[in-house]
Amino acid sequence: MNDLSHYSAVERLRDGQPVEIRALHPEDREGMLAAVDHTSERSLYRRFFGAKRHFTDKEIDFFLNVDFVDHVALVAVANEGEGRVIVGGGRYVVTRPGQAEVAFAVVDQYQGQGIGAALMRHLVGIARAAGLRELTAEVLPDNAAMLKLFERCGLCLVKRREAQVVHVTLHMSAGTSS
Repeated sequence: MNDLSHYSAVERLRDGQPVEIRALHPEDREGMLAAVDHTSERSLYRRFFGAKRHFTDKEIDFFLNVDFVDHVALVAVANEGEGRVIVGGGRYVVTRPGQAEVAFAVVDQYQGQGIGAALMRHLVGIARAAGLRELTAEVLPDNAAMLKLFERCGLCLVKRREAQVVHVTLHMSAGTSS
């Protein structure tokens, strides 16, 4: 994959609606913040492990200014009314050679439509092309949808549960859960 900053693909949601999976751009600031505004406190808590509705300028810069090498971010964009809106996003950040941490968020009204799975497929493809061997995530134990997404993604899954979090490791070689 050459220039990931121009990455774009079209997927179909479970209801048949098209959604574009594309690279996040710095000019997506307003769209990203609008998506956060349309996401419930519960969903934001599951993504950020805390009540996180507002972000500092430094945090916004981190989320928006990705290099598409060590930090890859994709958004799901849907037609809504007369315009196009960000309805979800996924990213990975390389934490050490061969390994990256992955995270997702989907606006509540679009949850259950396959956006998380689509973002996961695209991120896995990009991660494989980049030579990554593992994706990791920390998931709250009550976030059944995210745990199910990881279980069904086709990668070898290892879960380790602690009191407050489930540590997930996905090995890039296809396999079954353990």
